[in-house]
Amino acid sequence: MAQENLEIKGHPIDGLMGFQPPATSIATDTQALDQLVLIIITAICVFVFGLIGWVVLRHNQRVNPEPGTFTHNTFVEIAWTLVPVLILVVIGSFSLPVLFSQQVIPDGDVHIKVTGNQWYWSYEYPDEGFGFDSYLIGHPATLEDSDYEAGARDYVLNDAMAAVLERHGYSRDEFLLATDTAVVIPTGKDIVMTVTGSDVIHSWTIPAFGVKQDAVPGRLAQLWFNVDEGKEGIYFGQCSELCGKDHAYMPITVKAVTQAEYDAWLAGAREEFASIAPDAQVLQLAEK
Repeated sequence: MAQENLEIKGHPIDGLMGFQPPATSIATDTQALDQLVLIIITAICVFVFGLIGWVVLRHNQRVNPEPGTFTHNTFVEIAWTLVPVLILVVIGSFSLPVLFSQQVIPDGDVHIKVTGNQWYWSYEYPDEGFGFDSYLIGHPATLEDSDYEAGARDYVLNDAMAAVLERHGYSRDEFLLATDTAVVIPTGKDIVMTVTGSDVIHSWTIPAFGVKQDAVPGRLAQLWFNVDEGKEGIYFGQCSELCGKDHAYMPITVKAVTQAEYDAWLAGAREEFASIAPDAQVLQLAEK
């Protein structure tokens, strides 16, 4: 039930510009920083173009036939050294706290391991003892013989594929975004994700959460986020590192639910995905 009747909140909308509505404090702070920097660079561009225009109009050969003979101006040289320094200090004073909030990983209430594969994602909940693979709806792994008989084709949106999407609770608009299984997380909790790759470099990202982390084979990296309470819904992302021919068919689906719905989902997920042992269990079995 945790995967039903959820509003789709974090998704791209055709024809619009700007960021997706933030669902975490990290995304809110990052977008605010972007707006601040946009204002600063806009002011700088207007000032510079204004100076260029003033020079063109005031110091052209017709208006000013006698060129100046000076070589420097001490005040101007001091100003164009100190003002950029002050601008960078202002930007740094706002950007460093945002960077630290992203990079300082908390202990976390929920831990999830993410592994990027060509071309799907694997997820493990090590504290719960299960894991699962997540494929684009339209990948051969998500289609049945009856779907092909109805006219479905791999990675092609047609009426038969729309029916497959509807079977999973999505519409045609979510084609290339929705997956057969989703990461389910509780809102209001710190989620820590350990990210790696099994073959080539991938990148796990959810724009509405303000997080993005490369999945590098042989290395473990971490990211964290906390979805604000009251912002339960479905959020989409995609692999953001070119990883091969099917890079475009490697989406990410996260479903943020209340704690009660998350607990109910866990109860069913432990049984449904019990046959997929996390790496930690595999290592323990190997040691035995």
